[in-house]
Amino acid sequence: MQLHDLKPAKGAHRRPDRIGRGTGSGRGKTSGRGQKGQNARSEGFRVGFEGGQMPLAQRIPKLPGFKNPFHRLFSVVNLSKLSRFKDGTKVDPDTLLEAGLVHQGMEIKILGTGGLKRKLTVEAHFFSASAREAIEKQGGSVKVLGEARKIGPRRTAAKLPKPLPAAETPRAAAPEAAAAKPERQKKGAPAAAPVEEATPPDEA
Repeated sequence: MQLHDLKPAKGAHRRPDRIGRGTGSGRGKTSGRGQKGQNARSEGFRVGFEGGQMPLAQRIPKLPGFKNPFHRLFSVVNLSKLSRFKDGTKVDPDTLLEAGLVHQGMEIKILGTGGLKRKLTVEAHFFSASAREAIEKQGGSVKVLGEARKIGPRRTAAKLPKPLPAAETPRAAAPEAAAAKPERQKKGAPAAAPVEEATPPDEA
């Protein structure tokens, strides 16, 4: 066998289909794309195009700003919701969860919206000043759950009262000799003649 005798296997090489080359190509005049229209063109349509409908990428809301990583969510309970409990009841997270007022696993914050006419012992993670005042006004008590919030040295120093400014001490009066400075002579100006002291007249 010689090199000129080598041939590819049968079916290994196919004649490429000449699509879009008219009626003589064997694919017909329109090459299987039908009559005119969007899909008959070579450009087609861009990625994400939805036929004129507002695309998904533009429908998604894009709000400005940023998401605070230190943001905390609370289950908020107003004072008006606590009036359903009887006098002397201990209102803790389990009691509030059983009553359907809070969500499971969330910290509870009591706010002062509404009135309270019950003497209750309320346990929660946070209390507003008005809520604490209203509960204690009815003879109840407040208990804060969880660890006390730690405040750094900078914030502690910022909360302390600022010292009053020290009164300024009057400066000591300079001696007259130091106060009276000799006049400086200008450059190129003639030197001033020395002043002669007047001699007293001879006594007769």
